[in-house]
Amino acid sequence: MPAASAILMVRPAAFGFNEETALNNYFQSASSTDAATLQQKALQEFDNMVATLRSHNIEVLVIDDSPLPPKPSAIFPNNWLSTSTDGKLCVFPMCAPNRRDEKRDEIIKQLTADYIVKEFQDWSEYEADGRYLEGTGSMIIDHDHQMIYAAISERTNIAVLEKFASANGYQAIAFIATDAQGRPIYHTNVMMALGQNFCVLCEEAIEEEWELIAVRQLLETTGHSIVPISRVQMNVFAGNMLEVKNKAGENILIMSEAAFQSLSEAQKTQLEKFSNLLPIGVPTIEATEGGSVRCMMAEIFLERRE
Repeated sequence: MPAASAILMVRPAAFGFNEETALNNYFQSASSTDAATLQQKALQEFDNMVATLRSHNIEVLVIDDSPLPPKPSAIFPNNWLSTSTDGKLCVFPMCAPNRRDEKRDEIIKQLTADYIVKEFQDWSEYEADGRYLEGTGSMIIDHDHQMIYAAISERTNIAVLEKFASANGYQAIAFIATDAQGRPIYHTNVMMALGQNFCVLCEEAIEEEWELIAVRQLLETTGHSIVPISRVQMNVFAGNMLEVKNKAGENILIMSEAAFQSLSEAQKTQLEKFSNLLPIGVPTIEATEGGSVRCMMAEIFLERRE
């Protein structure tokens, strides 16, 4: 799949532990730290990440979160918003009611003002039915080969997935992925990261052998070298990576410092064949909200307006 040459990030105004998302995100952990301190730490990590990305010549569009209503998970825009290489801008149905406030018209308007949007799709109507599909959290999209990999969970409804895939000319590859306690992985992008020529994959999480074989075969036939990670590594977000292109055309694989530290030297060497590794520390964001650096970045594949 192509690597995006620009990303969108939302600077949080009310970061904190989201009780609504914690119902099915087992990567979250409640903190005794007060809300103001959590917000300040998250801002420091966010601003450092933006500065680090820009220092590596990566184009970053930063949009400030609106203060009201409070949106503790607004730092993860990729769950409600995605763009595609053929000019589509899509908005998705969100599981937690308080995350639906993140879908702001002014963000859509800014993107359509700055970039060429050929088609707009809003899938939010499925929220009324209790069916959800949380963007590139739910879906690992291979634009080059028109394939979507998705771990089915409360946040990734198979019927909506198949409708989205069909409407956009993609093939949906759905499977079950679980943690060590047998609970569904809430988002596919914590156990799988797809680059142009590689895939980081927590094979342990796909317990049905035939499903794992099918996923592996599709990845290999589309030219992706598989880099397996363990559930232990998945739990520190080693599957939550994103490959982007900087302004010099170099491929850069963004991951958290915790994810980087969990990788073996052999895994790092394998990944370095395809991309320059860029670890960034976001410990407060990871622990409090149960998501990491990939979740913080919505890829912009759209063509910029003159």
